[in-house]
Amino acid sequence: MSKFTVPDKVLYICTGSKCSKRGGKEMYKLAKSYVKHSGEDIEVIRTECTDRCDYAPVCALQPGNVWLKEYHKKEVLKLLGLKD
Repeated sequence: MSKFTVPDKVLYICTGSKCSKRGGKEMYKLAKSYVKHSGEDIEVIRTECTDRCDYAPVCALQPGNVWLKEYHKKEVLKLLGLKD
């Protein structure tokens, strides 16, 4: 049985239909790529819907319960402590 690890941070990115159309899907791919090469202990998880479609795209960073709405990629990367 493998060891269960818990990351320092988890970024949840909505990729539901409205968020995806407004950049959520691209942000998910970009964040995964940046985190992979950053060396930071951050996990990026795509969610199907956060039920906040009026504010799409939406993402949340845990711990800290920080939510971003109608974001741009620079805001998300800054939140993660990564540079564009």
